[in-house]
Amino acid sequence: MIKNLRWAALAVALLFVPFIAPTPAQAQGRSAATYTVPIAAAVRALPVAAEVRTGYQRTSFKHWNAGKNPTDGCNTRAEVLLAEAVDPPQVLPGCKLSGGRWWSYYDSKWITSAAALDVDHMVPLAEAWDSGASQWTAALREAYANDLDAPTSLVAVSAASNRSKADQDPAQWLPPAVDVMCRYISEWVGTKLRWGLTADADELGELIQLADACPSTAVTYQPAP
Repeated sequence: MIKNLRWAALAVALLFVPFIAPTPAQAQGRSAATYTVPIAAAVRALPVAAEVRTGYQRTSFKHWNAGKNPTDGCNTRAEVLLAEAVDPPQVLPGCKLSGGRWWSYYDSKWITSAAALDVDHMVPLAEAWDSGASQWTAALREAYANDLDAPTSLVAVSAASNRSKADQDPAQWLPPAVDVMCRYISEWVGTKLRWGLTADADELGELIQLADACPSTAVTYQPAP
């Protein structure tokens, strides 16, 4: 019953993103292709495989590291908070953030304290491990966990919404703010495509249904180096 109501609400509150045909682009001084494709096609491009949690430890993904500027004293988490602040905080010694204001899009809430925010991995570390990262080198896992090159890989949201999500995929958890559903699955699918991660059968089935409810949404991603 609850899921049926969710689908009904989604039908009247879709987030539309204009369709743009796939276009090659140059990214930050290195040759890389950026793709923008309809969400239904993007979902169906995901490789399908069973998830394997064996051997997972959160410490297998080194984070947070020194970020893009190792000399500024701000780690990856702080750099995300600075980038996503609607009203910028004051940066105190040691990169302590004071003041500022953020919009937590998962649950449509304003947050006015950096301490009340989590920086969420769009595809959680455990899910990434299950979906192929277990076969990566430690350096690649660190790059994934601190991915500042794709603005949708890491997102500042309320601690409550992030901890509600935990390590669940869209077959198990979706944002409580119904009007961001299309955005969320677009960013989820884009992150998986960027990093070459797989989807299991339940996840893929849910993504297909969600994508069908978001016909005007597109997925934009650039494969990770």
